[in-house]
Amino acid sequence: MAEINDLSSSHSKDFFIEIRDILQQARHNAAQSVNSLMVEAYWTIGQRIVEEEQGGSAQAAYGKGLLKELSKSLSQEFGKGFSLANLKNFRQFYLTYPAGRKSYALRSLLSWTHHRLIMRVDDPEARAYYLTTSADQNWSTRVLERQINTQTFERLLSTQSENPASPSPREQILTQLKDPYVLEFLGLSEDPSLLEKELETALINDLQKFLLELGGGFSFVARQMRLSTETSHFYLDLVFYNYLLKCFVILDLKTTKLAHQDIGQMDMYVRMFDDLKRGEDDNPTIGIILCADKDETIVQYSVLKENEQLFASKYRTILPSEETLKAELQRERRLFSNEKPQQDANDEK
Repeated sequence: MAEINDLSSSHSKDFFIEIRDILQQARHNAAQSVNSLMVEAYWTIGQRIVEEEQGGSAQAAYGKGLLKELSKSLSQEFGKGFSLANLKNFRQFYLTYPAGRKSYALRSLLSWTHHRLIMRVDDPEARAYYLTTSADQNWSTRVLERQINTQTFERLLSTQSENPASPSPREQILTQLKDPYVLEFLGLSEDPSLLEKELETALINDLQKFLLELGGGFSFVARQMRLSTETSHFYLDLVFYNYLLKCFVILDLKTTKLAHQDIGQMDMYVRMFDDLKRGEDDNPTIGIILCADKDETIVQYSVLKENEQLFASKYRTILPSEETLKAELQRERRLFSNEKPQQDANDEK
């Protein structure tokens, strides 16, 4: 197509831009359609492999080396993409989403790479989360892989309500929060001498990845927002708005262990923000203290335990091992349960 910028008539330029946009959208839709059809074809191939090789049973013996012969034949006729490993993936795709759940798995236009990553997640509820959220938030495969590796589903602090049809305001907020937040993308070491200003600057410099880590619905509002009264000025580290919760979210950064005075300070910030900045249509402001560590006693016996607007979450600047992360998650679940704090094994020594 001729260079649009060289057209002398602005009217002609607008016309050609419109035609170009139509073609680009058509190509995009065609690519999505092809992707959807190929993913469905892979599921159907997996179904036929199970029926032919295993007699329809996931537990039966593999039999006659059918996959090797099928791989050789398909590769000769169709080229790459039909290796033995890929055929096994097709089979696992069908076994993960059998006929009754086929439409659920294929309802979105996720790529085959998305599905390969998701179907390796053992927990069915976690798979459902990654499947739905990847489609809703348009995650790339790289973002999806990070979310799985950092166990995003497990880190979401969703208290299991006995009546999930009508969760309390606190429970609604907890579905959007994580603990811990994993900030390995900042490239910071776990240095106890890290300054709050350094952490804040790093988060702002990599705001796009931080927003992904915060979760759905967050948009950035301000850094070091000033709240002024007749006698004093106060500065809030980071302010966001969450359109899912329809409220402002204040983040106070603490590179040290959570202290009771941090909670009192955040309580004051939230009250002031609601009084000075909150709109008539906004829900009550949420305050999150993002800290290097937490004390179980302070969490259990402070206003954090029941307050609808105050929360504290840890952050990690390196990606912990799977075992370490699981241990932290178990500890955090205990903090949000009714169990009384227990002395840590290391403190007993």
